[in-house]
Amino acid sequence: MLTSIILIAGIILLIAGLIGSFLPVIPGPPLSWLGLLSLYFIKDVPENVLLLVITFAVAIGISVLDYFLPAMGTKKYGGSKYGAWGATAGLILGLIFFPPFGFIIGPFMGAFVAEIIFNKSNTKNALNSAWGSFIGFLVSSFMKFLVGLSFTIIYIYKLIEFKEIIF
Repeated sequence: MLTSIILIAGIILLIAGLIGSFLPVIPGPPLSWLGLLSLYFIKDVPENVLLLVITFAVAIGISVLDYFLPAMGTKKYGGSKYGAWGATAGLILGLIFFPPFGFIIGPFMGAFVAEIIFNKSNTKNALNSAWGSFIGFLVSSFMKFLVGLSFTIIYIYKLIEFKEIIF
């Protein structure tokens, strides 16, 4: 019974981690890592400290990098901090008001509007900033998704490896 609860919790955490790759309010890689960690709470599943330390470092590293990539993209294309903040706000508003495609158009529109209003940019500069923010967001989301997917694959591999112990 407890094993089933742990397995279900792990799967839920892994799925939440994958969803969190695209939603900024959900910490994707750390949740995916917790899903992977949950497997080792099952009785008789041997610990793998090296795997857990490496995957933890990757989850934290990607999470930290996630804060910088959209801003780096915005700055690379001539935007300001307002463009980066606008991209984040646009993502959240886009998801609320324009599902399911709000996560694509929201950051772009948010950066564009923020640059126009707060940085007094002309349309061309605001579009460049919005494009940079959008690229940074996509790169960051893709990296987080790959990490979450990798953790999910490791989880499945370990389930198969320890199926006699678990089931």
